Amino acid sequence: MTHRLTRRAALALPGSLALPSLALGQAPVDITVHYAQPFIFKPSYDAITEAFARVEPNIRITYVTSPGYPEGTQHILRQAATNQLPDLSFQGLNLLRVFAERGIAQDLMPFITREGSPQSQGYTDGLLSLGRFNNYQAGLAYAASTAITFLNADLCRRAGFDPDNLPTDWDGHIRLAAAVKERAGGPDGMWFAWSEWMFQTLVLAHGGAMMTPGETDIAFQGEEGLRTLRLHERFVRETQMPALNSNSASQAFSAGRLGAFYWTTAVVRNFIQSVGQSFDFRTYPLPIIPGVANGTLATGGAAGMLTARDPAKREAAWKFLRFATSPQGQALMVMNSGYVPCNQIAIDDPRWLGDFYRQNPLFRAAVTQMGRMAPWFAFPGSNGVRITQAMTNNTARVIELTATPEVALADMAAEVRRLLPRRS
Repeated sequence: MTHRLTRRAALALPGSLALPSLALGQAPVDITVHYAQPFIFKPSYDAITEAFARVEPNIRITYVTSPGYPEGTQHILRQAATNQLPDLSFQGLNLLRVFAERGIAQDLMPFITREGSPQSQGYTDGLLSLGRFNNYQAGLAYAASTAITFLNADLCRRAGFDPDNLPTDWDGHIRLAAAVKERAGGPDGMWFAWSEWMFQTLVLAHGGAMMTPGETDIAFQGEEGLRTLRLHERFVRETQMPALNSNSASQAFSAGRLGAFYWTTAVVRNFIQSVGQSFDFRTYPLPIIPGVANGTLATGGAAGMLTARDPAKREAAWKFLRFATSPQGQALMVMNSGYVPCNQIAIDDPRWLGDFYRQNPLFRAAVTQMGRMAPWFAFPGSNGVRITQAMTNNTARVIELTATPEVALADMAAEVRRLLPRRS
């Protein structure tokens, strides 16, 4: 199995995408672009910026970053209040809705259709839906992710399991993690990244939903939500899963002290670099929920939204967004991150990613789950960040064994209902 990102695939692409440039001799245009999570995204933006400069040398980009999606949302909301917005901002898919409802994100459909049909540019309806709210195209998806399984195959073998015939359901993975803890001589068996996104992922995998049709009430308080939190409790009680934060858990996995790690495919590239040849590192799809035919997975990631008011800056920002979401831009994004591409041409045309996936099998796990991808549900109203935190905090109570799944779910539901807009 290939354990590294091949240099040729990361640095070279087959040809270039022809995009219209600024007129020869036109004065340079400076734009400000904001994005979150530079520890994941910086390599991809650096690669795309370098390629974009060869096509549009008169557009100069200054980047502003935020450590995470919630911080990025709060940053842009503050800047909107003081009329200091960047020209383009990449926001988490579940937090984009607040900018659509407030009119901060401009409708991108007129920009898209003037270049031709969306489908001819690789923007399928499913991909567009990730950034669309009530027929308003608030953003174009730049990077998509689902949760996958990262495995230390050496610890798996020491625990008596075959990494070439790994269990596919959660019961099997819990048995594996417990065996690693018991038999592997010190390492922990597993770490599951508890958060609102991962809670939503398991609710959808159980066949549930976050809100009822018409968004009249929450829908996660039922059996699917309860089973999700009971699964979190099993992770702790049956495998002695440690209550680590994501940074500590990532370091533990890279150091060979975790059997299995369940989180976003976005960190594939980071793990390739940090693990190196230390152990047999593999990736797999997320374990399934047996008997659930309609289970899906919440699609994480980011979408670019246009915020520029000056016409010249708006045009330049659109050109950069279009390039970043083009087949060439998406191939560079994938090669330099681990996310799933958000352009169908990049997926279908073997010129762009065919060789890359053949030579870098660790990146394939999320691609095999594309048929199960569902939008990361964005709650209505202005309290999206607070809702996200409330759901994460109550999930953490189960992980810390300070609340039962039943109590934590009831409290989570009450808090989310309080934060949702009141209906007349």
